[in-house]
Amino acid sequence: MNNYKNIAIVMLMLFTTTFIFGQRKPDKSKIRTLKVAYLTEQLEFTPTEAEAFWPIYNTYQDKMDAFRNKERNLIYGKTNDMETLSDQEVNSMLEDLIILEDEKNKVNKQFLKDIRKVISAKKTFLLLKSENGFKRHLLKQYRQKKANGQR
Repeated sequence: MNNYKNIAIVMLMLFTTTFIFGQRKPDKSKIRTLKVAYLTEQLEFTPTEAEAFWPIYNTYQDKMDAFRNKERNLIYGKTNDMETLSDQEVNSMLEDLIILEDEKNKVNKQFLKDIRKVISAKKTFLLLKSENGFKRHLLKQYRQKKANGQR
């Protein structure tokens, strides 16, 4: 039975990957769907673990997305005009970045505390490893697609 589950997950991943990368610009929801399938396969959640894990993880991802948007808009978006900024403005941007990094660190710590209550420490480390594996998986597919002359 577990073998059928693994086959179904792999098929879902292949279908999702093909669908996502068959499009011109994958949007965040499609990538998130692929990530859910990838993490589910890697972590082999029990139904109870999955029920407790996903709300915590999705909230965490939403917070991290907000941080990335904030960084992009408030800080890195201004670095293109670095020559026109005064030292005071650049120092202010740097202070904003330090504050943002502290806030991000607090969210990361809280996430780890929350998630260890619903999955084992071993699965928590596997999650961190799997997130990096997912990024490598996406980059590999992107490079393959680019090498084949697709956009």
